[in-house]
Amino acid sequence: MKIVFTGGGTGGHFYPIIAVAEQVNNIIDKEKILGVKLYYISDSPYDKEALFENRIAYEEINSGKLRTYFSLKNFSDMFKTFFGVLNAIYKIYTIYPDVVFGKGGYASFPTLFAARILNIPVIIHESDSAPGRVNEWAGHFAKKIAISFKETVDYFPKEKVACTGHPIRREIEYPGNHKEALDYFKLESQLPVIFILGGSQGAELINNTILDAIPRLIKNYQIIHQTGVRNFKLVADRSSVMLADDKNKSRYLAYSFLNPLQMKMAAGAATIIISRAGSTLFEIASWGVPSILVPFTESNADHAKKNAFAYARTGACTVIEEMNMTANILSSEIERIVGDKRILDHMAQCAKAFNRPGGAEKIARELIDIGLSHENS
Repeated sequence: MKIVFTGGGTGGHFYPIIAVAEQVNNIIDKEKILGVKLYYISDSPYDKEALFENRIAYEEINSGKLRTYFSLKNFSDMFKTFFGVLNAIYKIYTIYPDVVFGKGGYASFPTLFAARILNIPVIIHESDSAPGRVNEWAGHFAKKIAISFKETVDYFPKEKVACTGHPIRREIEYPGNHKEALDYFKLESQLPVIFILGGSQGAELINNTILDAIPRLIKNYQIIHQTGVRNFKLVADRSSVMLADDKNKSRYLAYSFLNPLQMKMAAGAATIIISRAGSTLFEIASWGVPSILVPFTESNADHAKKNAFAYARTGACTVIEEMNMTANILSSEIERIVGDKRILDHMAQCAKAFNRPGGAEKIARELIDIGLSHENS
């Protein structure tokens, strides 16, 4: 049996694929299913180590973006996509998988198109409350459609849809023990912890706002700040200058990127999380931690904003839009939430209620069942 995974070249597409692949490997090992081969097809391997650890072969296929705004790159990317589709048809024909799993994003289009042409069964997963263009198109021919938000069901044929929740990697699905997490980061036990989670690329607006707010925040809070690799030096340099003479400077910890253990521990230590509104919000929900979400204004079809407000309606978070994101507003909102135990507890309970565990396992089970039936047909 052969399974192909495909998705856009971001962590929000890639790591849910890894979560599903982990569960596929777990099932085939438990049930002793022989001869299974896994492939990842995209325009970038994103994380070679994760692919290697999960026994996934990488195949590269170029694909162009179709931007919603005018850009000369749209013309050159049309040719890139055309040749990417031809390459995908050749590779899919050569591999001839039993099932294809699509996570969305522009980089998944050539592979899904090839699967459609070659009549290979397709399963897709949509993380956003409103689907991206590739997944909305693929929903017309996909055999099964998994979704994270209940609201997304309105965009697809209802008989194909299952609300599985979001696939989350096993190593970060649950937070670390609170006391152990505080010891891990050498934090004080009596002070609340703010965890700033900007994603692997970082979030410049959040970084700058936190830097402006640091002198006020570290009087009463401790901060774990994932800055993103590109922004780390700038943030570290600015914060070291700002806090040079501050007696509480040890309460601010900046990291360029958190590995899975550090992520798990930071989640365990966190009293509240500040984050963008991508697929990270499902990880936050799985940790049961209250959050303040700052959706990216220029996301495609306003997905980030829709995600943030859909999550906020559950009571698990509050939302600060980019136009309102200032040090004073963010600090005041943190103080309002953390300063009232009833609000904090209610948000934590709502986050836990929103979480749907087992999403990766449900999708993996369906992939294997469809793959085996296709293999034997």
